[in-house]
Amino acid sequence: MDFKTILEAGNLESRRVLVRVDWNVPFEGKKVGDGYRIEKSLQTIKHLQDAGARVVLISHLDPPETDSMQYVYEYVKKLLKIDFCKDIVGGEAKKAVANLKDGEVLLLENLRLDEGEMNNSRDFALTLSSYGNIFVNEAFSESHREYSSIVGIPKLLPSFAGFHFTEEVQKLSKVFYPKRPFVFVLGGAKFETKLPLIEKFMHIADSIFVGGALAHNFFKEQGIEIGDSLVSQGEFNLKEELESGKVILPEDVVVMNGPEKRIDAVANLKTGDTIVDVGPNTLLKLKESLARASSVLWNGPLGNYELGYKQGTLELARMLEQSRAEVIVGGADTLSATKEINLFNKVYFISTGGGAMLDFLSAGTLPGIEALKR
Repeated sequence: MDFKTILEAGNLESRRVLVRVDWNVPFEGKKVGDGYRIEKSLQTIKHLQDAGARVVLISHLDPPETDSMQYVYEYVKKLLKIDFCKDIVGGEAKKAVANLKDGEVLLLENLRLDEGEMNNSRDFALTLSSYGNIFVNEAFSESHREYSSIVGIPKLLPSFAGFHFTEEVQKLSKVFYPKRPFVFVLGGAKFETKLPLIEKFMHIADSIFVGGALAHNFFKEQGIEIGDSLVSQGEFNLKEELESGKVILPEDVVVMNGPEKRIDAVANLKTGDTIVDVGPNTLLKLKESLARASSVLWNGPLGNYELGYKQGTLELARMLEQSRAEVIVGGADTLSATKEINLFNKVYFISTGGGAMLDFLSAGTLPGIEALKR
């Protein structure tokens, strides 16, 4: 890591510290449904409080239920002594920041309410930077974005990485030099965004299990009938991957065809079939592979998780719970699965990043990381 961490920020007493957190969390109605990202940021915030800093928190929020950080504040105030200002760049925000005392924490309104955030506006970054003497990025999961609060502010203030941001970089970097055998399990959809990962880890992993809708593109390349199953459009030329001997695909799958649900070999699929999950024989072979592994990286569900086809994904999570391997997991649905069987304290590392994790694994860096180097 060639960026400074919060431990290198010096004496923080009476200094205003602007902290970018990622509190864009799932909601259930008007209440926070999963506070994992929030909880992972608290170590940095409490460290700043204990050091006597005056802490200004900024975050974005974009769920359909609300666009105000008010509802996140209602959740956080049960965990932390904190105030909220329903303003970002106006007079109310400036007054609230100016009135902060040592050890106090203030959360400002949703960054996305100002178009300057997503436009990476220098004027917006200038206003935000006026709220702090130094800047701390504790939003690894948003650091693949070139937004004002991620890459603009570090051009204007001395900048540091928070504790969890630093941990994300340290732990995810371990998969570039893994303990062997190393198994990469990749699921989900959006083949075009995950193909770079497959290409990169062809040279790192000992085997790559591809599940979920990603596998459908490989089936299509092999000329296998996939019926009405979800598939990414385009020609991806997967000959090298298929001939490498490293890519492992499902052998059997759970299929829907009208009201009929069945388990069948991939070779037996027919018109009208929709693949919704992996089958038991596939899970058995995957279990054997994971039992031999010393390192495992997992991103993405093995079935259509959002529609309730969770069995394969949850079974994988149970396998990893019992594994002796160094297990790293990440991704939205992957996090849901780990939460559902309480896997959080039973694996080596669970990343808060979805797109950020994928981009970091592909490129080895992120715009937010590069910004801290300046």
